[in-house]
Amino acid sequence: MIKRIVKKDIEILYPELSYDLNGMFFKIHRELGRYSKEKQYAGALEKELKEKNIIYAREERAVKDECFTGNIIDFVVNNCVVVELKAKKFVTKDDFYQVKRYLISLNKKLGLLVNFRDDFIKTKRILNN
Repeated sequence: MIKRIVKKDIEILYPELSYDLNGMFFKIHRELGRYSKEKQYAGALEKELKEKNIIYAREERAVKDECFTGNIIDFVVNNCVVVELKAKKFVTKDDFYQVKRYLISLNKKLGLLVNFRDDFIKTKRILNN
């Protein structure tokens, strides 16, 4: 006999926005396929965000320092969700840690890591506690 454990006190951060973003990711993946470049996926996401009148910042710096050139975040959506897009065979621990660093440096609670090279979109939700 298999028992199911249901936790009733789980809080999902930004459920409506996450749902909308996942819908956009699926649409983009369906339209562009698996073998486009990361910039093409980012352009398509920017177009979707504009069409839905969702506030976003593209290529935001993780560290607010003019001399610092690294760590550029793909998107910050509604000033609360960090979105990092990938177009590679595998998402690695380094990609996870990259999003985690972005969340810490910008003091955000939720990051979404999306790899468009996969057969199916599997958005990774990364939390900053």
